[in-house]
Amino acid sequence: MSEGDIFYQGKQEPIKSCLLILRDMILDQDQDISETTKYGMPCFLYKKRAFAYLWVDKKTNEPYILFAAGGLLDHPKLEMGKRKRMKIFRVDPKKEIPVETTQKLLDSALDLYRNGKVAVK
Repeated sequence: MSEGDIFYQGKQEPIKSCLLILRDMILDQDQDISETTKYGMPCFLYKKRAFAYLWVDKKTNEPYILFAAGGLLDHPKLEMGKRKRMKIFRVDPKKEIPVETTQKLLDSALDLYRNGKVAVK
């Protein structure tokens, strides 16, 4: 098993299913997206440049998508917290995933890379 697979398999339901659905949604957004592991968490690359990560908040036990260039995104569902550049989008694993909002956020984040606002390698 890869390090990424171990991350997902080590989670309990419904968090595991939520993360796997989010993973599929991210990978389905663009053919230039690939997955790796950085800092012990799934990292999604757009043309070899990190744009999103998946993680589970240790306090709330909620999965979230962390957007690497989130500081450039403006959406009421994004949280910056104490981060300087990144923002997160929390997903409640006990509720239906907000597919439309999630896809809109992913597309907006990818547009930063596609349009050159964030340089790709």
